[in-house]
This record gives sequence, C-alpha cells and structure tokens, in this order.
Amino acid sequence: MSGFLPVTRQEMIERGWEQPDFVYVSGDAYVDHPSFGAAIITRVLESHGYKVCMLAQPNWKTTEDFKRFGKPRLGFLVSSGNIDSMVNHYSVSKRRRKQDLYSNNGESGHRPDRAVIVYCQKIREAYKDATIIIGGIEASLRRLGHYDYWSDTVRQSILVDSSADLLMFGMGENSIVEIADALDSGIDVQYLTYLDGTVYRTKDLSNIGEEYIVLPSFEEIKNDKKAYAQSFYKQYLNTDHYASKILVEPYQGFYIVQNHPNRPLTQMEFDDAYSLPYMRTYHPMYDYIPAIEEVKFSLTSNRGCFGACNFCALNFHQGRIIQTRSHESLIEEAKILIQDPNFKGYIHDVGGPTANFRQTACDKQKEHGACPTRQCLWPKPCKNLKVDHSDYTKLLKELRSLDGVKKVFVRSGIRYDYLYYDKDDTFFRELVQNHISGQLKVAPEHISNQVLDKMGKPRKDVYFKFVEKYEKLNKEYNKNQYLVPYLMSSHPGSDLNAAIELAEYLRDIHHQPEQVQDFYPTPGTLSTAMYYTGLDPRDMKPVYVAKTPKEKAMQRALMQYKNPRNYDLVYEALTIAGRTDLIGYDSKCLIRPKKKG
Repeated sequence: MSGFLPVTRQEMIERGWEQPDFVYVSGDAYVDHPSFGAAIITRVLESHGYKVCMLAQPNWKTTEDFKRFGKPRLGFLVSSGNIDSMVNHYSVSKRRRKQDLYSNNGESGHRPDRAVIVYCQKIREAYKDATIIIGGIEASLRRLGHYDYWSDTVRQSILVDSSADLLMFGMGENSIVEIADALDSGIDVQYLTYLDGTVYRTKDLSNIGEEYIVLPSFEEIKNDKKAYAQSFYKQYLNTDHYASKILVEPYQGFYIVQNHPNRPLTQMEFDDAYSLPYMRTYHPMYDYIPAIEEVKFSLTSNRGCFGACNFCALNFHQGRIIQTRSHESLIEEAKILIQDPNFKGYIHDVGGPTANFRQTACDKQKEHGACPTRQCLWPKPCKNLKVDHSDYTKLLKELRSLDGVKKVFVRSGIRYDYLYYDKDDTFFRELVQNHISGQLKVAPEHISNQVLDKMGKPRKDVYFKFVEKYEKLNKEYNKNQYLVPYLMSSHPGSDLNAAIELAEYLRDIHHQPEQVQDFYPTPGTLSTAMYYTGLDPRDMKPVYVAKTPKEKAMQRALMQYKNPRNYDLVYEALTIAGRTDLIGYDSKCLIRPKKKG
C-alpha cells in the first residue's frame, strides 16, 4: 500500500475501513520518513496487514480529535515524537523555546508539555476502556522512577502517570508486531507480561518465571539520593538483551516490571524496516516541516553505540550493540534519493549515533552482549576491541561511485578516539580527502581530565593526538578543512578551575564557539544521576556539581570569554577561582583589567 496513512475519518472510509486496528498519536507533525520513529512503527504494522491511522499533534484541550477515527479495534499507540516534549519545549535554563522544528513552519505550541501523559489522559476521557500502549523516547527513558529536571523532583514511572496499559522501551520494530499479533489473537493487554522491550504494572510477581532484581522502592528513591543512585546503577547494568535481568520497582500496593530489552535487529530485519514504502516527506496538509532538512538526503547506516558516553541516553534506548544495514539496502535507498527532483548530487550524511561504528565492538558481543561493568573505549580501549573501518570505507566508496552522486559527506558523530586507534589510516585519509564539507565536527566535550572521567570520554591527550593527525593529513592533501569541537559546560565534575582550563584551551587554539551547550540533565543518563544525587553511581563517591544559575552562567561565559557581554561573569569567575593572573594585557590573559573610574 502506497501513499500516506489516513489522517482523517474520510480518508479511512475511502480505504474501505470501518474501524482502524491502531491509531498512532504523535506529538510531531506527520512526516513519513524512516528518520521518524512514528513512520517506522506505522509502516511496520502496515506491512504485517494492520490498519493504522495517524493522529498527529491532536488538540489536547478537548477529546474531539481523539475520537476522529472512533475507537481502534486493538489500541492507541502514543508517542511524544522524535524528541522528548520537555526538551523540545525548554532550554537547559528552562526558558521556553520559540521554535519547534517538528511542527508546521517551525511554530511552537502544537503539543503539550509531557505530551505522552496528556494524550493518554484525553484518550481515557474519550474511551475509558481503550487499550493504550506508550513508546518513543519520552516513554522509554521514563519507564521507571526517574529524576525530572524541570520540576526538580523524582517522578514515578510514566506508566503510572499516563494510566497506559503497556510501555514499549527502546527500538520497537519487533515488539510492536508481537504486541499487535497477541492483541489480534484475542489476548487481553493485561496478560502481555512476557514480551521483551516492555514494561507493565502488576500486583502479583508470581508469574515471573525467572530470576529478577528488586530495585529500591519508589518511596525510597524519592526520599533518599543514595538509594536513587544505587537503583539507577542497577538499571544501568541491565540494559543489554543478553546479559540483563528483569527489574522490579515496588510502589505502594503494586509493582512496575521491566522485561529484558529487545534483542538487536538482524541485518535483514533492519534492511526490511527501511525498505517499506515511505513517502519520504511531510504530509501535504503542512506548509513546511523544518526537521526534514537534516534527514531528507541522508542515510541511516547503523544503530546502537558502544561509546556509552555518560551524558547520553543511547545506552538506555538503543543499547550498545551495533546493528547495521547492508550495503545493498543503503545503495537502493541512495538511488531513491537520486531520483528526487530536489537532489543536487550531495548525500549529506551516512551514519547514525556514531557514524564510524559499523560492527560490534568485539566478537563476544554477538553472542553474550556488552560487558555490564566495563566500557569498550573508556578509560582506555578494551583489549578485545576490534578497530576496523574497512567496511565503512567500502560503503562510502560505493555510494560516491553512483551515477548522479557528486559528493558523500559524513556529518553525524565521528568517534575520534576510535578513528585514532585504527592502525590502518586508510579511512582517515579517505575521510579527509572525500567526505568533509569544509569542517569536521567532533565531540571532545571538555579538556579537563577530571570532567572527562565523569563523562566517560577519553582523556585529553587522545584528542590532542587526533587533532595533530587531522591537521597533518589536511596539510598533506592541501586541504583547508577546519575541526569544530563540540564542548559542554557544567557537566558533573566541572568546577570553575576545570571551566578555566577549557577557556585556556580555547584561547590557545583561537576558537570561540558560537553556541555553548550547558549540560542538560535528561532522564536515562548516568550523568543525570550524578547531577541529582551528587554521587557517581559506579563507586558512590561524591561528585562536584554546579547547580546554581550563577555558577552555570560563569562556566558558560568562560567558553565565550571574548564576548563583551560576558566580561563581568568571566571577571568574577577568575577572581573566585584565584586566577587573576588571567586578567591583564599578556597574550595568555583571557580578559583585560577593569577600567578605573
């Protein structure tokens, strides 16, 4: 079946449907492109014979939109969209954002705060006994009790707040089909307690047929930061399909149970999901959806990330096992891009969470999963780590040799340490010669080792060696391609001295970032647990955390110390830290003294 899914009752009737099997409720505008989770889930369901209607950005102030298609035969599927609704709405300083790139013309105000909860409440008003299944990033990272930065409280599982029947976490292609088939066979949703990648509510644990871990209760983690850190670390150690145990979080009178994460997709399954008949653009009821620009002429080649940075939620959502699409699948998609009348010959990106990960970190992971208590790249690369870019190099060569392709760029994250560790520099040379669009963006994130250790990032000398080689290769090939480092302020572990060390580095490389990313405590990350508790859950040792708006502002200002508007903050930070040696006229100084009078 081609064309967009029905978005009105009339379109549903025109397909000859009296009732949909599922209604997918999304906080995003309707974009039928495989970079949008809603598109993948609905197309996968459609490919298995299910009738799916799309309810994108419904009016949540009444129940009218939620009744548009009538009560679905099997259930409502609810997601906030590609981005957490709170992150979508608020900056790290908790100021309301003016734009929503996933809405018509980038307008804000088309979805509510905590969209999953609000949508579910409206569905319950419209159909009290409807089956509701929640998923996507917002639900996935709130599947158990969690710290909520925006209210500065510990909130209970979103399954409780939303009154949904079942929660899907992680990537859901497999579990959504299993759920649909079970419901279609007549099994009531309350009995779907056995599926990987799901979370459910129960009063009885006797049906769990295997060993499970009982976490500290919600009341404990709400009232005791140490208990919160301990609970989070147990969750952190159980995010892998192969090595995990079922987790149980007690509440007063019931339990929230998290099953094993989904198994990684096979390459055939991954290819199949991306071969479905996507329209590859936004629905014609909209003028323009800005989010399409980043993905329209890009290719997703992999999923998962064994980099496991502590501030990133990928470990909780996609996991550490790399899954890849075949070259044939990617080439077929590239040929579709080439046929687009707006294609100018440039494939903007070939990547994923980390572009240069095209295989599992080691052979062991294929059968036993990722090591729960060890990371592949931090603090040093594991002795079992396989560093090999040959497959990615071959893929990029194949893509750039296609008729109609002028250039293939790599713009998603390159893991620079993994690239540097490769003793064969063939890919590094290919990258510099053929796949950089003027500048390469990499993410050292900081330059202070005490901060890097809390981030789970390699120490600064690795980055310095990478930069040296990058510059050497650019010179060798007579290229003038810049290196743009992504840097973060106020991450746990960063005090004023660490922020000053970063400012001195920026001074030495003559770089002033146009935008500064302050650490954003979002659910599902080790760094957020550090931020909230002041403890490192891995060893329970205290961690310095900058929490006051004033200190966070000073750390941001130090990264842009040349900006006149930041002068007073930089001056105050240097004074507090006892680094007035950096106030003066010497070339090593960050700012000049205050004018007298």
